[in-house]
Amino acid sequence: MNDLLLRVHHFEPSSRANGPGLRAVLWVQGCSLACPGCFNPQTHTSIAGENWPISSLMDKILARRDDLEGFTISGGEPLQQRPALQALLKRIKQETALSVLLFSGYTWTEIQKMRKIAGLLDYVDVLIAGRYEASQRLASSLIGSANKTAHFLTSRYTINDLQEVPVAEIILSELGEIHFTGINPVHW
Repeated sequence: MNDLLLRVHHFEPSSRANGPGLRAVLWVQGCSLACPGCFNPQTHTSIAGENWPISSLMDKILARRDDLEGFTISGGEPLQQRPALQALLKRIKQETALSVLLFSGYTWTEIQKMRKIAGLLDYVDVLIAGRYEASQRLASSLIGSANKTAHFLTSRYTINDLQEVPVAEIILSELGEIHFTGINPVHW
């Protein structure tokens, strides 16, 4: 079987502001929704970023799994890369005890109408759904704007767990790079 590829913007091996507990975070590259005021407009174009084999992403996740509580996927728009994303999430659920949190700009209604989506959602603990609406900015409990919805697809977390997540963090990489992340990231 061929190793599927995900178009990746950035992989962060250790974050506390992108879901409950210490998490690895993947920002995919490419989003045709392009919400005005999006926190990550640099992830919209599908020609930037790099193609990463699912096996390479799994190697990074498995190397850290004993230190992590979970894995978060954001973007870009993860659901625009469904086959590869589902393959990655299936492996995460089969090979680790990590929780999975997924951010999508699609509404819950749109997601439910997607072809073969149930198989992908079987691997997700929490889904944050809906386009970012700058006029309804909230930036709290992992919810960017008030129109977004949180869907607890397993009993692993509750809204209280999301409320305890820090709204922002600054990460200094091993290479000396500075990354700002979270639902309400500081700006340089």
